[in-house]
Amino acid sequence: MLAIAASSSAQRYLTEVFSDANVTITNDVIYGTNIDFLTSNFASPDVPANVTELQTAVTLGNPIPAAYFDPTDGSTAVKVTNVRMDVYQPSQGIDPEMQRPLVVYVHTGDALPPPINGSPNGTRKDSTAVESCKRMARRGYVAVSMSYRLGWNPLAATELERRGSLLNAIYRALHDVRQCVRNMKANATTYRINPNKIVVIGEGTGGYISLAHTTLDEGAELFIEKFRPDPFNANVSFVDTLQVGDLEGFNGQLTLYRPNGETSETQFCVNMGGALADTSWLAPGDAPMVAFHTVFDPFAPFTEGIVIVPTTGGPVVPVQGSNLFMELVNEYGNNASFASLPSTNPFTNRARALYGTTQTHGANSVLINTNVEGLFPLVRPQWPAPAQEEASPWQWWDPNSAIAQTVVIAGPPPITAHQASSASNPDMSPTKGRAYLDTVMGYMNPRIVCALQLGPCSLVGIEEEESAADVSVWPNPANEAVNVASAQGLVRRYRLLDINGRVVAAGNPSAQRFVIERNGLSPGTYLVELDLEKGRTMRKLMLD
Repeated sequence: MLAIAASSSAQRYLTEVFSDANVTITNDVIYGTNIDFLTSNFASPDVPANVTELQTAVTLGNPIPAAYFDPTDGSTAVKVTNVRMDVYQPSQGIDPEMQRPLVVYVHTGDALPPPINGSPNGTRKDSTAVESCKRMARRGYVAVSMSYRLGWNPLAATELERRGSLLNAIYRALHDVRQCVRNMKANATTYRINPNKIVVIGEGTGGYISLAHTTLDEGAELFIEKFRPDPFNANVSFVDTLQVGDLEGFNGQLTLYRPNGETSETQFCVNMGGALADTSWLAPGDAPMVAFHTVFDPFAPFTEGIVIVPTTGGPVVPVQGSNLFMELVNEYGNNASFASLPSTNPFTNRARALYGTTQTHGANSVLINTNVEGLFPLVRPQWPAPAQEEASPWQWWDPNSAIAQTVVIAGPPPITAHQASSASNPDMSPTKGRAYLDTVMGYMNPRIVCALQLGPCSLVGIEEEESAADVSVWPNPANEAVNVASAQGLVRRYRLLDINGRVVAAGNPSAQRFVIERNGLSPGTYLVELDLEKGRTMRKLMLD
Protein backbone atom coordinates (compact mmCIF):
# COMPACT_ATOMS: atom_id res chain seq x y z
CA MET A 1 0.00 0.00 0.00
CA LEU A 2 1.38 3.38 -1.00
CA ALA A 3 1.94 6.05 1.61
CA ILE A 4 0.32 9.47 1.43
CA ALA A 5 1.24 12.81 2.89
CA ALA A 6 -1.22 14.39 5.25
CA SER A 7 0.06 17.77 4.11
CA SER A 8 -0.75 18.96 0.59
CA SER A 9 2.39 21.11 0.54
CA ALA A 10 4.49 18.00 1.12
CA GLN A 11 2.37 16.11 -1.42
CA ARG A 12 3.73 18.37 -4.14
CA TYR A 13 7.25 17.07 -3.59
CA LEU A 14 6.38 13.48 -2.72
CA THR A 15 4.29 12.59 -5.74
CA GLU A 16 4.09 13.71 -9.35
CA VAL A 17 1.61 16.57 -9.47
CA PHE A 18 2.59 17.68 -12.99
CA SER A 19 2.57 15.82 -16.29
CA ASP A 20 5.33 15.82 -18.91
CA ALA A 21 3.23 18.32 -20.84
CA ASN A 22 3.59 20.71 -17.87
CA VAL A 23 7.40 20.41 -17.73
CA THR A 24 9.66 22.86 -19.57
CA ILE A 25 13.16 21.72 -20.53
CA THR A 26 15.74 24.37 -21.39
CA ASN A 27 18.79 22.73 -22.97
CA ASP A 28 22.43 23.75 -23.22
CA VAL A 29 22.42 26.64 -20.75
CA ILE A 30 25.99 27.86 -20.11
CA TYR A 31 26.69 28.09 -16.39
CA GLY A 32 30.45 28.66 -16.56
CA THR A 33 33.56 28.90 -18.74
CA ASN A 34 36.85 27.35 -17.75
CA ILE A 35 40.03 25.66 -18.93
CA ASP A 36 39.45 22.26 -20.52
CA PHE A 37 41.96 19.69 -19.28
CA LEU A 38 40.76 17.07 -21.74
CA THR A 39 41.86 18.98 -24.85
CA SER A 40 44.63 21.30 -23.60
CA ASN A 41 48.33 20.55 -24.26
CA PHE A 42 50.06 21.51 -21.04
CA ALA A 43 53.43 20.27 -22.32
CA SER A 44 53.56 23.14 -24.82
CA PRO A 45 55.92 26.08 -24.17
CA ASP A 46 53.01 28.37 -25.12
CA VAL A 47 51.08 27.55 -21.92
CA PRO A 48 52.37 30.49 -19.79
CA ALA A 49 51.52 33.06 -22.46
CA ASN A 50 48.11 31.46 -23.08
CA VAL A 51 47.28 31.44 -19.39
CA THR A 52 48.26 35.08 -19.02
CA GLU A 53 46.07 36.08 -21.96
CA LEU A 54 43.10 34.11 -20.60
CA GLN A 55 43.40 35.42 -17.06
CA THR A 56 43.71 39.00 -18.31
CA ALA A 57 40.66 38.67 -20.55
CA VAL A 58 38.50 37.25 -17.75
CA THR A 59 39.69 39.81 -15.19
CA LEU A 60 38.94 42.71 -17.54
CA GLY A 61 35.62 41.22 -18.66
CA ASN A 62 36.79 40.91 -22.26
CA PRO A 63 35.69 38.08 -24.59
CA ILE A 64 37.98 35.05 -24.79
CA PRO A 65 39.39 34.70 -28.33
CA ALA A 66 37.67 32.01 -30.40
CA ALA A 67 40.89 30.03 -30.92
CA TYR A 68 40.82 28.95 -27.27
CA PHE A 69 37.46 27.22 -27.77
CA ASP A 70 38.55 25.26 -30.86
CA PRO A 71 40.47 22.06 -30.04
CA THR A 72 41.65 21.84 -33.66
CA ASP A 73 43.19 25.34 -33.69
CA GLY A 74 46.93 24.91 -33.16
CA SER A 75 47.53 28.57 -32.40
CA THR A 76 46.74 27.98 -28.71
CA ALA A 77 47.88 25.15 -26.45
CA VAL A 78 45.44 25.85 -23.65
CA LYS A 79 41.80 25.21 -24.51
CA VAL A 80 38.64 26.55 -22.90
CA THR A 81 35.14 25.13 -22.77
CA ASN A 82 31.69 26.38 -21.90
CA VAL A 83 30.21 24.03 -19.31
CA ARG A 84 26.49 23.58 -19.76
CA MET A 85 23.36 22.36 -18.02
CA ASP A 86 19.83 21.35 -18.97
CA VAL A 87 17.11 22.85 -16.76
CA TYR A 88 13.90 20.91 -16.08
CA GLN A 89 11.08 22.77 -14.35
CA PRO A 90 7.32 22.85 -14.00
CA SER A 91 6.19 25.29 -16.66
CA GLN A 92 6.00 28.72 -15.07
CA GLY A 93 2.68 29.40 -16.82
CA ILE A 94 1.19 26.45 -14.92
CA ASP A 95 3.15 26.59 -11.66
CA PRO A 96 2.73 29.80 -9.63
CA GLU A 97 5.25 28.77 -6.94
CA MET A 98 8.13 31.27 -6.69
CA GLN A 99 10.35 29.44 -4.16
CA ARG A 100 10.92 25.98 -5.59
CA PRO A 101 13.62 23.65 -4.29
CA LEU A 102 16.50 23.03 -6.69
CA VAL A 103 18.03 19.66 -7.56
CA VAL A 104 21.48 19.53 -9.20
CA TYR A 105 22.11 16.15 -10.87
CA VAL A 106 25.75 15.11 -11.45
CA HIS A 107 26.12 12.29 -14.00
CA THR A 108 28.33 9.22 -14.00
CA GLY A 109 31.18 8.36 -16.40
CA ASP A 110 34.57 7.88 -14.66
CA ALA A 111 35.52 11.49 -15.51
CA LEU A 112 36.01 10.50 -19.16
CA PRO A 113 33.66 10.87 -22.13
CA PRO A 114 31.86 7.85 -23.58
CA PRO A 115 32.95 5.52 -25.09
CA ILE A 116 36.52 6.32 -23.96
CA ASN A 117 35.31 5.46 -20.46
CA GLY A 118 34.28 2.01 -21.73
CA SER A 119 30.58 2.78 -21.40
CA PRO A 120 27.66 4.17 -23.41
CA ASN A 121 26.96 6.45 -20.42
CA GLY A 122 28.73 9.49 -19.07
CA THR A 123 26.91 12.69 -20.06
CA ARG A 124 24.12 14.88 -18.73
CA LYS A 125 21.90 13.34 -21.46
CA ASP A 126 22.13 9.80 -20.05
CA SER A 127 18.77 8.03 -19.74
CA THR A 128 19.03 7.90 -15.94
CA ALA A 129 19.90 11.59 -15.65
CA VAL A 130 17.09 12.71 -17.95
CA GLU A 131 14.48 10.47 -16.31
CA SER A 132 15.52 11.51 -12.80
CA CYS A 133 15.30 15.21 -13.62
CA LYS A 134 11.91 14.79 -15.29
CA ARG A 135 10.58 12.96 -12.25
CA MET A 136 11.79 15.66 -9.90
CA ALA A 137 10.30 18.40 -12.09
CA ARG A 138 6.97 16.56 -12.18
CA ARG A 139 7.07 16.65 -8.36
CA GLY A 140 7.48 20.43 -8.37
CA TYR A 141 11.25 20.81 -8.09
CA VAL A 142 13.51 22.64 -10.51
CA ALA A 143 16.11 20.09 -11.65
CA VAL A 144 19.41 20.69 -13.40
CA SER A 145 21.39 18.00 -15.22
CA MET A 146 24.89 19.46 -15.45
CA SER A 147 27.98 18.61 -17.43
CA TYR A 148 31.39 18.95 -15.80
CA ARG A 149 34.91 19.02 -17.17
CA LEU A 150 36.44 15.63 -17.87
CA GLY A 151 39.92 14.22 -18.26
CA TRP A 152 42.44 12.05 -16.42
CA ASN A 153 44.81 9.20 -17.26
CA PRO A 154 43.51 5.78 -16.17
CA LEU A 155 46.34 4.14 -18.13
CA ALA A 156 49.15 5.76 -16.14
CA ALA A 157 51.89 3.30 -15.26
CA THR A 158 51.68 3.55 -11.47
CA GLU A 159 48.89 3.70 -8.93
CA LEU A 160 50.21 7.02 -7.62
CA GLU A 161 50.07 8.59 -11.09
CA ARG A 162 46.54 7.31 -11.62
CA ARG A 163 45.57 8.56 -8.18
CA GLY A 164 46.90 12.07 -8.69
CA SER A 165 45.28 12.31 -12.10
CA LEU A 166 41.86 11.15 -10.86
CA LEU A 167 41.89 13.27 -7.71
CA ASN A 168 42.52 16.37 -9.77
CA ALA A 169 39.73 15.45 -12.18
CA ILE A 170 37.26 15.08 -9.31
CA TYR A 171 38.53 18.33 -7.79
CA ARG A 172 37.89 20.21 -11.05
CA ALA A 173 34.42 18.64 -11.30
CA LEU A 174 33.80 19.80 -7.72
CA HIS A 175 34.60 23.34 -8.86
CA ASP A 176 32.07 22.96 -11.68
CA VAL A 177 29.33 21.84 -9.28
CA ARG A 178 30.00 24.84 -7.07
CA GLN A 179 30.00 27.16 -10.08
CA CYS A 180 26.68 25.66 -11.21
CA VAL A 181 25.16 26.22 -7.77
CA ARG A 182 26.40 29.82 -7.63
CA ASN A 183 25.05 30.45 -11.13
CA MET A 184 21.61 29.09 -10.24
CA LYS A 185 21.50 31.18 -7.07
CA ALA A 186 22.37 34.28 -9.10
CA ASN A 187 19.40 33.42 -11.34
CA ALA A 188 17.04 32.41 -8.54
CA THR A 189 14.35 34.84 -9.68
CA THR A 190 14.53 33.66 -13.28
CA TYR A 191 14.13 30.00 -12.36
CA ARG A 192 11.91 30.66 -9.32
CA ILE A 193 14.10 28.67 -6.95
CA ASN A 194 14.69 28.93 -3.24
CA PRO A 195 18.48 29.41 -2.94
CA ASN A 196 18.39 27.93 0.56
CA LYS A 197 16.82 24.60 -0.44
CA ILE A 198 19.23 22.87 -2.82
CA VAL A 199 19.81 19.13 -3.27
CA VAL A 200 22.87 17.67 -5.03
CA ILE A 201 22.42 14.16 -6.45
CA GLY A 202 25.45 12.31 -7.80
CA GLU A 203 25.34 9.07 -9.77
CA GLY A 204 28.41 6.82 -9.98
CA THR A 205 31.36 9.16 -10.46
CA GLY A 206 28.89 11.93 -9.69
CA GLY A 207 28.42 10.26 -6.29
CA TYR A 208 32.07 10.89 -5.46
CA ILE A 209 31.63 14.48 -6.59
CA SER A 210 28.40 15.15 -4.66
CA LEU A 211 29.93 13.70 -1.49
CA ALA A 212 33.09 15.77 -1.94
CA HIS A 213 30.99 18.90 -2.52
CA THR A 214 29.11 18.28 0.74
CA THR A 215 32.08 17.39 2.95
CA LEU A 216 35.26 19.03 1.57
CA ASP A 217 35.24 22.43 3.26
CA GLU A 218 38.73 22.95 4.68
CA GLY A 219 41.95 23.34 2.69
CA ALA A 220 43.83 21.10 5.14
CA GLU A 221 41.62 18.19 4.07
CA LEU A 222 43.53 18.09 0.77
CA PHE A 223 46.65 17.03 2.66
CA ILE A 224 45.44 13.78 4.21
CA GLU A 225 47.88 10.93 3.60
CA LYS A 226 46.21 9.43 0.52
CA PHE A 227 46.31 12.87 -1.16
CA ARG A 228 50.10 13.16 -0.88
CA PRO A 229 52.57 12.01 -3.56
CA ASP A 230 54.96 11.36 -0.67
CA PRO A 231 52.98 10.11 2.35
CA PHE A 232 55.77 11.34 4.65
CA ASN A 233 55.63 14.92 3.34
CA ALA A 234 52.55 16.56 4.82
CA ASN A 235 53.17 19.82 2.94
CA VAL A 236 52.57 18.62 -0.63
CA SER A 237 49.26 17.37 -2.07
CA PHE A 238 48.41 15.88 -5.45
CA VAL A 239 46.07 18.88 -5.72
CA ASP A 240 48.12 22.06 -6.20
CA THR A 241 45.70 24.83 -5.31
CA LEU A 242 48.06 27.50 -6.64
CA GLN A 243 47.57 25.93 -10.07
CA VAL A 244 43.99 24.61 -10.03
CA GLY A 245 42.38 26.92 -7.49
CA ASP A 246 41.07 26.90 -3.94
CA LEU A 247 38.06 24.90 -2.75
CA GLU A 248 35.66 27.20 -4.60
CA GLY A 249 37.65 27.10 -7.86
CA PHE A 250 39.08 30.61 -7.45
CA ASN A 251 42.62 32.03 -7.38
CA GLY A 252 44.51 29.47 -9.44
CA GLN A 253 46.55 29.86 -12.63
CA LEU A 254 44.48 27.20 -14.40
CA THR A 255 41.00 28.26 -13.32
CA LEU A 256 38.88 31.06 -14.75
CA TYR A 257 36.05 31.10 -12.25
CA ARG A 258 35.37 34.31 -10.37
CA PRO A 259 33.12 35.07 -7.37
CA ASN A 260 29.63 36.30 -8.25
CA GLY A 261 28.52 37.19 -4.74
CA GLU A 262 26.74 33.87 -4.13
CA THR A 263 27.85 30.91 -2.02
CA SER A 264 28.01 27.29 -3.19
CA GLU A 265 26.34 25.96 -0.04
CA THR A 266 23.69 23.26 -0.51
CA GLN A 267 21.35 21.59 1.97
CA PHE A 268 21.03 17.90 1.00
CA CYS A 269 23.28 15.26 -0.57
CA VAL A 270 22.42 12.04 -2.40
CA ASN A 271 24.85 9.51 -3.83
CA MET A 272 23.74 6.72 -6.15
CA GLY A 273 26.93 4.67 -6.01
CA GLY A 274 30.33 6.27 -5.67
CA ALA A 275 32.06 6.72 -2.33
CA LEU A 276 33.52 9.26 0.08
CA ALA A 277 37.19 10.13 -0.37
CA ASP A 278 37.76 10.01 3.37
CA THR A 279 35.57 9.93 6.47
CA SER A 280 37.80 12.59 8.04
CA TRP A 281 35.99 15.05 5.76
CA LEU A 282 32.69 14.40 7.56
CA ALA A 283 31.74 16.67 10.42
CA PRO A 284 28.71 17.43 12.62
CA GLY A 285 26.50 19.94 10.86
CA ASP A 286 27.17 18.68 7.33
CA ALA A 287 24.11 18.47 5.10
CA PRO A 288 21.87 15.40 5.53
CA MET A 289 22.70 12.48 3.24
CA VAL A 290 20.88 9.65 1.48
CA ALA A 291 22.86 6.86 -0.17
CA PHE A 292 21.89 4.16 -2.66
CA HIS A 293 24.58 1.51 -3.02
CA THR A 294 24.70 -2.08 -4.30
CA VAL A 295 26.09 -4.30 -1.58
CA PHE A 296 28.62 -6.02 -3.88
CA ASP A 297 29.51 -2.99 -6.04
CA PRO A 298 32.62 -4.07 -7.99
CA PHE A 299 33.95 -0.54 -8.59
CA ALA A 300 33.08 1.63 -5.57
CA PRO A 301 33.30 -0.30 -2.29
CA PHE A 302 30.11 -0.64 -0.27
CA THR A 303 32.05 -0.44 3.00
CA GLU A 304 35.74 0.30 2.42
CA GLY A 305 38.30 -0.52 -0.24
CA ILE A 306 40.09 0.58 -3.38
CA VAL A 307 38.47 2.39 -6.31
CA ILE A 308 38.90 0.22 -9.40
CA VAL A 309 39.21 1.57 -12.96
CA PRO A 310 36.36 -0.14 -14.86
CA THR A 311 38.22 -0.20 -18.17
CA THR A 312 41.47 -1.69 -16.88
CA GLY A 313 40.73 -3.13 -13.46
CA GLY A 314 43.63 -1.10 -12.06
CA PRO A 315 43.54 0.21 -8.47
CA VAL A 316 43.45 3.96 -7.86
CA VAL A 317 42.75 5.17 -4.33
CA PRO A 318 41.32 3.81 -1.05
CA VAL A 319 37.89 5.23 -0.15
CA GLN A 320 35.01 4.67 2.25
CA GLY A 321 31.64 3.47 1.00
CA SER A 322 28.08 4.23 2.08
CA ASN A 323 27.89 1.37 4.59
CA LEU A 324 30.76 2.93 6.55
CA PHE A 325 30.37 6.69 6.21
CA MET A 326 26.61 6.61 6.89
CA GLU A 327 27.39 5.34 10.39
CA LEU A 328 29.32 8.54 11.05
CA VAL A 329 26.62 10.68 9.44
CA ASN A 330 24.15 9.28 11.96
CA GLU A 331 26.55 9.44 14.91
CA TYR A 332 27.02 13.14 14.14
CA GLY A 333 23.25 13.65 14.04
CA ASN A 334 23.30 14.95 10.48
CA ASN A 335 20.32 12.78 9.47
CA ALA A 336 18.28 13.50 12.60
CA SER A 337 15.70 15.43 10.57
CA PHE A 338 14.32 12.22 9.10
CA ALA A 339 15.61 9.49 11.43
CA SER A 340 12.18 9.17 13.06
CA LEU A 341 10.18 8.71 9.87
CA PRO A 342 7.55 6.02 10.50
CA SER A 343 8.08 2.56 9.03
CA THR A 344 4.92 2.72 6.93
CA ASN A 345 6.58 3.55 3.62
CA PRO A 346 7.48 0.32 1.75
CA PHE A 347 10.87 1.73 0.71
CA THR A 348 11.73 2.70 4.27
CA ASN A 349 10.61 -0.75 5.41
CA ARG A 350 12.83 -2.47 2.88
CA ALA A 351 15.94 -0.46 3.78
CA ARG A 352 15.50 -0.90 7.53
CA ALA A 353 14.80 -4.62 7.16
CA LEU A 354 18.27 -5.03 5.62
CA TYR A 355 20.14 -3.21 8.41
CA GLY A 356 22.14 -5.65 10.52
CA THR A 357 21.86 -8.49 8.01
CA THR A 358 24.70 -10.37 6.34
CA GLN A 359 24.54 -10.77 2.56
CA THR A 360 26.54 -13.54 0.90
CA HIS A 361 27.63 -14.09 -2.68
CA GLY A 362 29.73 -17.23 -2.90
CA ALA A 363 32.76 -16.80 -0.64
CA ASN A 364 32.08 -13.07 -0.16
CA SER A 365 29.98 -11.85 2.76
CA VAL A 366 28.97 -8.29 3.64
CA LEU A 367 27.49 -7.15 6.94
CA ILE A 368 25.13 -4.21 6.47
CA ASN A 369 25.59 -1.91 9.45
CA THR A 370 22.76 -0.96 11.78
CA ASN A 371 23.08 2.75 12.54
CA VAL A 372 22.84 3.83 8.90
CA GLU A 373 19.51 5.63 8.55
CA GLY A 374 19.52 7.18 5.09
CA LEU A 375 21.25 4.21 3.45
CA PHE A 376 19.28 2.10 0.99
CA PRO A 377 21.32 -1.08 0.41
CA LEU A 378 20.58 -2.71 -2.94
CA VAL A 379 20.83 -6.50 -2.93
CA ARG A 380 21.11 -7.89 -6.44
CA PRO A 381 21.49 -11.49 -7.66
CA GLN A 382 24.90 -13.11 -8.03
CA TRP A 383 25.16 -13.58 -11.76
CA PRO A 384 27.19 -16.45 -13.25
CA ALA A 385 30.48 -15.65 -14.99
CA PRO A 386 31.41 -13.87 -17.15
CA ALA A 387 28.98 -11.37 -15.60
CA GLN A 388 30.33 -9.22 -12.78
CA GLU A 389 28.63 -7.99 -9.64
CA GLU A 390 26.21 -5.14 -10.27
CA ALA A 391 27.04 -1.51 -9.66
CA SER A 392 24.23 0.63 -11.11
CA PRO A 393 20.92 -1.20 -11.64
CA TRP A 394 19.19 2.14 -12.31
CA GLN A 395 21.12 2.63 -15.57
CA TRP A 396 19.97 1.84 -19.08
CA TRP A 397 20.98 2.84 -22.60
CA ASP A 398 20.27 2.12 -26.25
CA PRO A 399 22.35 -0.99 -27.03
CA ASN A 400 22.19 -0.23 -30.76
CA SER A 401 23.48 3.34 -30.58
CA ALA A 402 26.77 4.21 -32.27
CA ILE A 403 28.48 4.78 -28.92
CA ALA A 404 27.18 1.50 -27.49
CA GLN A 405 28.47 -0.39 -30.52
CA THR A 406 31.94 1.19 -30.41
CA VAL A 407 34.69 -1.34 -29.71
CA VAL A 408 36.40 -0.37 -26.45
CA ILE A 409 38.55 -3.48 -25.96
CA ALA A 410 40.28 -4.79 -29.08
CA GLY A 411 40.30 -8.39 -27.92
CA PRO A 412 40.12 -10.96 -29.32
CA PRO A 413 37.22 -11.10 -29.10
CA PRO A 414 36.45 -7.39 -29.51
CA ILE A 415 34.26 -5.92 -26.76
CA THR A 416 31.84 -3.07 -27.39
CA ALA A 417 30.87 -0.39 -24.88
CA HIS A 418 27.47 -2.08 -24.58
CA GLN A 419 29.05 -5.44 -23.80
CA ALA A 420 31.50 -3.92 -21.32
CA SER A 421 28.76 -2.13 -19.37
CA SER A 422 26.42 -5.11 -19.56
CA ALA A 423 28.96 -7.15 -17.60
CA SER A 424 27.96 -5.26 -14.43
CA ASN A 425 24.30 -4.80 -15.46
CA PRO A 426 23.47 -8.09 -17.22
CA ASP A 427 19.69 -7.67 -17.25
CA MET A 428 19.78 -4.00 -18.22
CA SER A 429 16.52 -2.65 -19.61
CA PRO A 430 14.47 0.58 -19.45
CA THR A 431 11.87 -1.27 -17.37
CA LYS A 432 14.44 -2.35 -14.80
CA GLY A 433 16.12 1.07 -14.70
CA ARG A 434 12.84 2.88 -14.14
CA ALA A 435 11.83 0.40 -11.44
CA TYR A 436 14.99 1.20 -9.51
CA LEU A 437 14.32 4.91 -9.97
CA ASP A 438 10.92 4.25 -8.38
CA THR A 439 12.88 3.06 -5.34
CA VAL A 440 15.19 6.07 -5.44
CA MET A 441 12.27 8.49 -5.59
CA GLY A 442 10.18 6.64 -3.02
CA TYR A 443 12.97 6.53 -0.44
CA MET A 444 14.69 9.84 -1.14
CA ASN A 445 11.85 12.33 -1.47
CA PRO A 446 10.23 11.89 1.97
CA ARG A 447 13.67 12.54 3.47
CA ILE A 448 14.19 15.64 1.35
CA VAL A 449 10.76 16.92 2.44
CA CYS A 450 11.76 16.45 6.09
CA ALA A 451 15.28 17.88 5.87
CA LEU A 452 14.33 20.90 3.73
CA GLN A 453 11.11 21.46 5.67
CA LEU A 454 8.96 21.29 2.57
CA GLY A 455 6.14 19.90 4.70
CA PRO A 456 5.55 18.64 8.25
CA CYS A 457 7.90 15.70 8.64
CA SER A 458 5.78 14.22 11.42
CA LEU A 459 3.03 13.56 8.88
CA VAL A 460 5.09 12.35 5.93
CA GLY A 461 4.48 8.70 5.23
CA ILE A 462 1.22 8.28 7.18
CA GLU A 463 -0.41 5.16 5.83
CA GLU A 464 -3.61 5.36 3.87
CA GLU A 465 -6.58 3.64 5.42
CA GLU A 466 -7.98 0.49 3.83
CA SER A 467 -11.23 2.22 2.88
CA ALA A 468 -9.31 4.66 0.67
CA ALA A 469 -8.93 1.97 -1.96
CA ASP A 470 -12.73 2.05 -2.49
CA VAL A 471 -12.94 5.72 -3.46
CA SER A 472 -13.35 6.79 -7.09
CA VAL A 473 -12.88 10.24 -8.61
CA TRP A 474 -13.89 10.66 -12.26
CA PRO A 475 -13.56 11.74 -15.03
CA ASN A 476 -9.85 12.37 -14.68
CA PRO A 477 -8.72 14.48 -16.50
CA ALA A 478 -11.94 16.49 -16.24
CA ASN A 479 -13.37 19.38 -18.25
CA GLU A 480 -16.20 20.39 -15.92
CA ALA A 481 -17.77 18.71 -12.88
CA VAL A 482 -16.06 15.83 -11.06
CA ASN A 483 -17.85 12.84 -9.56
CA VAL A 484 -16.78 11.28 -6.26
CA ALA A 485 -18.02 7.91 -4.98
CA SER A 486 -17.14 5.93 -1.84
CA ALA A 487 -18.03 2.24 -1.53
CA GLN A 488 -17.18 2.15 2.17
CA GLY A 489 -19.30 4.71 3.96
CA LEU A 490 -19.85 8.43 3.86
CA VAL A 491 -17.45 11.13 2.77
CA ARG A 492 -17.68 13.60 5.64
CA ARG A 493 -15.68 16.41 4.10
CA TYR A 494 -13.78 17.23 0.94
CA ARG A 495 -11.21 19.89 0.11
CA LEU A 496 -9.88 20.68 -3.33
CA LEU A 497 -6.33 22.05 -3.16
CA ASP A 498 -4.03 23.46 -5.78
CA ILE A 499 -0.46 22.19 -5.98
CA ASN A 500 0.74 24.79 -3.48
CA GLY A 501 -1.70 23.66 -0.80
CA ARG A 502 -4.24 26.45 -1.18
CA VAL A 503 -7.85 25.37 -0.64
CA VAL A 504 -9.84 26.35 -3.75
CA ALA A 505 -13.06 24.46 -2.93
CA ALA A 506 -14.48 22.63 0.07
CA GLY A 507 -17.65 21.01 1.30
CA ASN A 508 -19.27 18.69 3.82
CA PRO A 509 -21.36 16.32 1.71
CA SER A 510 -21.88 13.48 4.27
CA ALA A 511 -22.75 11.30 1.29
CA GLN A 512 -21.35 8.34 -0.56
CA ARG A 513 -21.77 10.02 -3.96
CA PHE A 514 -21.52 13.72 -4.78
CA VAL A 515 -20.27 16.18 -7.40
CA ILE A 516 -17.55 18.83 -7.16
CA GLU A 517 -18.28 21.69 -9.55
CA ARG A 518 -15.38 23.26 -11.45
CA ASN A 519 -16.63 26.84 -10.97
CA GLY A 520 -14.07 28.40 -13.31
CA LEU A 521 -10.93 26.78 -11.86
CA SER A 522 -7.87 27.12 -14.09
CA PRO A 523 -6.45 24.09 -15.94
CA GLY A 524 -3.78 22.25 -13.99
CA THR A 525 -3.14 19.71 -11.27
CA TYR A 526 -5.20 19.59 -8.07
CA LEU A 527 -5.50 17.34 -5.05
CA VAL A 528 -8.85 16.05 -3.80
CA GLU A 529 -8.58 15.48 -0.03
CA LEU A 530 -11.38 13.33 1.37
CA ASP A 531 -12.23 12.70 5.03
CA LEU A 532 -13.98 9.33 5.23
CA GLU A 533 -15.78 7.55 8.02
CA LYS A 534 -12.60 5.49 8.35
CA GLY A 535 -9.56 7.53 7.53
CA ARG A 536 -8.48 10.04 4.94
CA THR A 537 -7.28 9.79 1.37
CA MET A 538 -6.07 12.02 -1.45
CA ARG A 539 -6.51 11.74 -5.19
CA LYS A 540 -4.68 13.67 -7.88
CA LEU A 541 -7.01 15.42 -10.31
CA MET A 542 -6.19 17.00 -13.66
CA LEU A 543 -8.41 19.77 -15.02
CA ASP A 544 -8.08 20.34 -18.76
